[in-house]
Amino acid sequence: MAELKYEELLKKANKELPQEKLKAARFEIPKVKGHVQGNKTIISNFGDIVATFMREPGHLLKYLQRELATPASIDGPRLILGRKLSSAFINSKIEQFANTFVLCPECKRPDTQLKKDGPVLIMQCMACGAKHPVKAKI
Repeated sequence: MAELKYEELLKKANKELPQEKLKAARFEIPKVKGHVQGNKTIISNFGDIVATFMREPGHLLKYLQRELATPASIDGPRLILGRKLSSAFINSKIEQFANTFVLCPECKRPDTQLKKDGPVLIMQCMACGAKHPVKAKI
């Protein structure tokens, strides 16, 4: 067997690599599951969404009430919204919540905690150690 030079081996290895790296996200923003009942919207996986975000149910409830401009109540693992809303609209608001209150602005990981420092809400990332004030109010 003839010895291959380093550059030739490197070219051969690069050719054998897959073109696209398979990416399995560790964190995915969950989509709402639910239905419309009369003039109310019921989100049946609200408990799962809150558990994925590692936030208090009341925190997400208050945010959705303000953003969706509707009264809401928690009924076990479900959320009952006081009017008919499309799932796409609710999903967009949940994604906004995740980007504002869950994902670290530096490393984009969900390993964050919210802490009050006087009147300011601070998001601290447990992965990279960054601290950022949260600009949105709840």
